[in-house]
Amino acid sequence: MLVNGKWTEDWQPVQATDAQGGFVRQTSSFRNWVTPDGAPGPTGKGGFKAESGRYHLYVALICPWASRTLMARKLKGLDEVVSLSVVDPDMSDKGWRFGNYPGAIADSVNNAEYMYELYVKADPHFTGRATVPVLWDKETGTIVNNESADILRIFNTGFGDLADSAVDLYPQALRAEIDTLNEWIYPNLNNGVYRAGFATTQVAYDEAFVGVFRTLDALEDRLAQGGPFLAGERFTEADIRLFVTLIRFDAAYHGLFKCNLRMLKDYKALTAYLHRVYGLPGVAETVSIDHIKRGYYSIKALNPKGIVPLGPDLPGIDPVKV
Repeated sequence: MLVNGKWTEDWQPVQATDAQGGFVRQTSSFRNWVTPDGAPGPTGKGGFKAESGRYHLYVALICPWASRTLMARKLKGLDEVVSLSVVDPDMSDKGWRFGNYPGAIADSVNNAEYMYELYVKADPHFTGRATVPVLWDKETGTIVNNESADILRIFNTGFGDLADSAVDLYPQALRAEIDTLNEWIYPNLNNGVYRAGFATTQVAYDEAFVGVFRTLDALEDRLAQGGPFLAGERFTEADIRLFVTLIRFDAAYHGLFKCNLRMLKDYKALTAYLHRVYGLPGVAETVSIDHIKRGYYSIKALNPKGIVPLGPDLPGIDPVKV
């Protein structure tokens, strides 16, 4: 991680733990917003006006948080408005790296080799981990926002007429329900799989494990009785936030993160839901099972030999050919 703008040691997946040895996620530190007129958003300062070609998105295809923003960019028709870089899937000793792995896209804006270089450029005294996603302002040469939940909503409304107005991922009438869903699913499932995978004590692991599967069981019942999406007939940001975890579950979390009570494919309604979302126009383009498996299984703390499994077989998404 960076300490006062200086790289200090090899990358480690767990930087902080709670009293029980549970994984604690770093809080995002850049929280400005892009708005149609450049006015301040819910957090941060103003001056970041929506303009085509001004902003650049940095993501990792292995990362569910980054993939939220990539999906929103695609669904809102912002491909030609916000340019893109994709890091290599492998975790290097200096964190996210720009390389030549198939599906990666080099940094055409800052010509950086590592993500941490962008954080130092934005704040020469930055202390913390250099995470993705990052929304970058080419005009002022700084990070606008590195919180995926914010960027998702910035893409939904912040670009005004530059985005597809027919798609609303956070409709006014459903906001209370979406917020409730997010507040339930995030700690128990989205971050719950990480709390299980990176737990440093049995107590912390057990608690996270139980939360993951209680949530999956409840979501299975919810979708079996309603749907087709979490909030009913309309696809919303709550679906994006759930999908990015589900698409990684059998490929990474079930094995590497020891979330092995059941596989996602054991859930009939959740599997149908996963394929329903995956089949939406443009969504499959934001998914790379190769990057997901390669990236997660490159985490030396969890997989010292770096061997990437050929399975599991994911029919309709990533079938295994032998």
